Amino acid sequence: MRGAPLAEKLREQARADAAELGSVGLATVLVGDDPASHVYVSKKHEAAVAAGITSTDRRMSAGTSQEELLAVLGELNRDDNVDGILVQLPLPDQIDAEAVLRAVEPVKDVDGFHPFNAGRLYAGQPTFVPATALGIMVMLEDYGVELAGSRAVVVGRSTIVGKPVAHLLLGANATVTICHSRTRDLAEETRAADVLVVAIGRAGLVMPDMVKEGAAVVDVGITRTDAGLVGDVVPEVAERAGFLTPVPGGVGPMTIAMLLSNTVRAARYRRELLAFP
Repeated sequence: MRGAPLAEKLREQARADAAELGSVGLATVLVGDDPASHVYVSKKHEAAVAAGITSTDRRMSAGTSQEELLAVLGELNRDDNVDGILVQLPLPDQIDAEAVLRAVEPVKDVDGFHPFNAGRLYAGQPTFVPATALGIMVMLEDYGVELAGSRAVVVGRSTIVGKPVAHLLLGANATVTICHSRTRDLAEETRAADVLVVAIGRAGLVMPDMVKEGAAVVDVGITRTDAGLVGDVVPEVAERAGFLTPVPGGVGPMTIAMLLSNTVRAARYRRELLAFP
């Protein structure tokens, strides 16, 4: 279940949509020196520019205060040329991440992390949905994976992937179980899954004997090792699964594609082409 080809189609759609709207703007804010975060933000900017979206890059030092960061977000909230704002996580320890995410205007919150947008998802009336979770759902639909009535198991309960994808699966009429670090018998739960989403960030967590024959398995985790990038699911699971997303080339490209889609959606909200609640 490869995400890269589908992501390319979605990026082309975002390009066409941005051209139709005339001007769409995305701003990213990065605080600190985390090398991985700098790579992620650079990739998002490259994708935005390739889609014809104006990209604003605000990078701040690791010693930035919370007040300084909030001031920058205030500027971006007021900037009519900025349709979407993304604050790259994690933030340095001296900054309250929850307060920062709440400071982003909900209509510009293309990450879907603001309590307003998270609450809309919880209520089954989504506005902005976190890009990785949304990308997983689009990929499952594109590959024809039946969700209604299926048993779905999500391993991981983060607000970035685990919880939002569980809500989306529930909205698609799957029966959903969320597993986490204190789940007593993880293998027993995962073997019951018709659809298995693993988003823990622990290399090789899921082995072939933990997967139901013919299941659709989505591997969100990614860990850098001496042998390269690996996922939470060992590749040998492909011998049992009906579908398995590769690492890399599976969920990752979909995340960036859905960020572009969310940015176009923000532009439509702000131009009142869509009604924002």
